[in-house]
Amino acid sequence: MADFYSESIDRLLRVIVNLESVEEAYRFFSDVCTIKEMQDMAQRLDAAFLLAAGENYQSISKTVGISTATISRVSRCLNYGRGGYQDAIRKMTEKNDAE
Repeated sequence: MADFYSESIDRLLRVIVNLESVEEAYRFFSDVCTIKEMQDMAQRLDAAFLLAAGENYQSISKTVGISTATISRVSRCLNYGRGGYQDAIRKMTEKNDAE
């Protein structure tokens, strides 16, 4: 995990945190990532939301279009990771509830 932290990654994450709108994020990520990379990240996040809602692997695989192996990895991160998925899900849920 020590390799994950670096000055370059820190700068990348600070840039992401400072994006001010979805439109700005679209522009940034379309320059930085391939469409496939964006789709992969979006699918993993979709899987995390569905896992948190109690959906099973087969249902998620059909709905999202990813393998059960990928869902298993997301599940491990959701349950035993550093809390990133949980934070994101909680914040989005709170924001949606407030709207």
